Amino acid sequence: MKSVLKFLPAATLAAGLAVSAVPAMAQQATPAQPKAAAAPAQPKASPAAIAAAREILQIKNATAMYQGAVPGLVEKTKIALTQQNLNYQKDLNEVAPIVAQQLAGRQNEIGEGMAQIYASEFTEQELKDLVTFYRSPLGKKLIDAEPRAIGLSMAFMNSWAQNFSETVMGAFRAEMRKRGKEI
Repeated sequence: MKSVLKFLPAATLAAGLAVSAVPAMAQQATPAQPKAAAAPAQPKASPAAIAAAREILQIKNATAMYQGAVPGLVEKTKIALTQQNLNYQKDLNEVAPIVAQQLAGRQNEIGEGMAQIYASEFTEQELKDLVTFYRSPLGKKLIDAEPRAIGLSMAFMNSWAQNFSETVMGAFRAEMRKRGKEI
């Protein structure tokens, strides 16, 4: 039981991400016309603010976060369609690279949306100050060290959640024991 409890938080997170990543389009009989993904509604930012936001994203190498978005979504959609249409597996495997090629480059919409969001969350001057900071030695160190710090923080959170889930389970069992019920 303890091994299940240790696995549960990570499995729940992974399952949630997997389910949310499968496009609803997999259930449609005919594909809809492609349209640009809309960035969240934000106030209109100045061109200089957007340029500074793009520069920040470039300095931080933000494209690494989404460069595989199109191939990844094509693969996930292919898998979902294959599971629903096993008899079309060969065709879907052949169609996937065609779809990936047709949609190549669309991940750049993510970068543009991110720039718009940054430009709406920070003033133009704040964005320029951030560019200056990220170009400084400390800013460069932050860019280099932050992914590792975030990764270690996530690992710590997962470990904490696994251990804490045992505490929560123990509390449930204790309360149920008070009611004369063993679980």
